[in-house]
Amino acid sequence: MDFNIQDLPIQGAKLISPFYIQDERGYFLKNYEKDIFEQWDLCTDIYESFESSSKRGVIRGLHFQTLKPQSKIVRVIRGTVRDVIVDLRKDSETFGKYIDVILSDKNHLSLWVPKGFAHGFEVLSEEAITSYICIGKYLKSYDSGIRWNDKELNIKWETKYPIVSDRDSRLMSFREYKENYNESW
Repeated sequence: MDFNIQDLPIQGAKLISPFYIQDERGYFLKNYEKDIFEQWDLCTDIYESFESSSKRGVIRGLHFQTLKPQSKIVRVIRGTVRDVIVDLRKDSETFGKYIDVILSDKNHLSLWVPKGFAHGFEVLSEEAITSYICIGKYLKSYDSGIRWNDKELNIKWETKYPIVSDRDSRLMSFREYKENYNESW
C-alpha cells in the first residue's frame, strides 16, 4: 500500500496522497501508516481526532496554538475546501508566507500542517466535512489565531462574502502576532 508524500514550497509542509483503490463495491482509503509517516520524519504522536461540517462560503481560521503548538493532518471527507497554511516560524525564510491547496473527496489528498503554522480553510462546495488529526495536546488557554482577512498576509480567498464565526472575526492581526510572540518553533 503506497503513499505518495511530497514537499510543498514552504519547508515542513507536505501534501499526502494516501493509498486509494476503488471497484464496484466502493472504495478503500488508507490515510495513515505510522512507519511511512516516520520515514518522512513526521512525528505522529496522535493526541486527538475530530471533524467539522461547514456550508459553502464558510471560512474557518487562521488558527494556531501559542504554547506547545500542534501539527495536524487535514483532509476532506465530503466536499471541497481551499486549505490555507501560514508560516509563523520567525526564523524561517518563508515567515509570513502562505500556501493553499485544494482538498476534496475527489482528490483524497491530505495536508501535513507542521507546528508553527496557522491553519484555515474556505468551503467551495455546498457542504464540506473536514477531518483533523492533531499531534500534541490541545491547550484551550493558548488557542489563538490571526484574522482570515489580515491585510499584511493578503490571502486571496475566493469567497467574496464569507461566513465567519464571531471568534474568528476578533482574532489578532499578523502585526499583533509579530509584536507579541517570539517563538520560532
